[in-house]
Amino acid sequence: MDRSLTMELVRVTEAAAVSSARWMGFGKKDEADQAATTAMRKVFDTIPMKGTVVIGEGEMDEAPMLYIGEQLGSGVPPEVDVAVDPLEGTNIVAKGLWNALSVVAVADRGNLLHAPDMYMEKLAVGPGAAGQVDLNAPVEDNLKSVARALGKDMDDLVVVILDRPRHAELIEEVRRCGARIKLIPDGDVAAAVNTGFPDTGVDVLYGIGGAPEGVLAAVALKCLGGEIQGRLVPENEEQWSRCREMGIDDPKRVLFMDDLVKGDDAIFAATGVTDGELLRGVRYRGDLATTHSLVMRAKTGTVRFIEGTHRLKKKPNLVLE
Repeated sequence: MDRSLTMELVRVTEAAAVSSARWMGFGKKDEADQAATTAMRKVFDTIPMKGTVVIGEGEMDEAPMLYIGEQLGSGVPPEVDVAVDPLEGTNIVAKGLWNALSVVAVADRGNLLHAPDMYMEKLAVGPGAAGQVDLNAPVEDNLKSVARALGKDMDDLVVVILDRPRHAELIEEVRRCGARIKLIPDGDVAAAVNTGFPDTGVDVLYGIGGAPEGVLAAVALKCLGGEIQGRLVPENEEQWSRCREMGIDDPKRVLFMDDLVKGDDAIFAATGVTDGELLRGVRYRGDLATTHSLVMRAKTGTVRFIEGTHRLKKKPNLVLE
């Protein structure tokens, strides 16, 4: 992939963020998602690439969402797999909460897992604890390993878990170990990315969330030198069949980084929609919108934070006209 693609992808996430952030706090998650999707698709059409969506928001008959199999870009090489979440955290935006993002990840064609839309058990850590965790190991063993790798006492360790009834036992186990917990309503992509930056105060992501979000998080952590392990959680025969159709013969096996994103190159871009530990949300002032974005490339390990100021009347292709 050409290195210039990194900056082009930031334009995509900026557009989606600027469009969807207008809906922050209005309680209308579908409208926010639609705004992000429309803006993202519009800017994608200007990007010099031949992309195929492998992680999207549904199938072709569910358009206008960015659907699996959709072609994105201007149609010229490079040929890439595309994972998108125009608005990671629709409920977050609707309620005006923290850590909503617009997210895009790309890799060379055939290198991203075509994760089915189902649950995935996840364990993610940043580069300081990479190689020190095992999804099959007891929770206590993993937390002790992470604390030791990071040079922290157990009661200084912060574990992020989605606030769901299914995690009641996990939450109790983490607390018995003496670690602290940050419960989040949604947005575990942001939580996984946050493990890669010590200043966020997040050390571990644990628990069950969406499988597509697991692939997006894997690209980010590959760029950062972190680690994520996952295991699909099919809930019915239809989901089991979907796994087999997508080449996943044993959904119970642990998926490692190279299963989720192959090769040595991938790009991850995200723009804050609402404020979070790592990225600020969109700010508006008259005709101006300011954005705060992150873009990373696995091949070089380069991490960039980008602040953008956009004059909306002069950029009809940035957001909805």
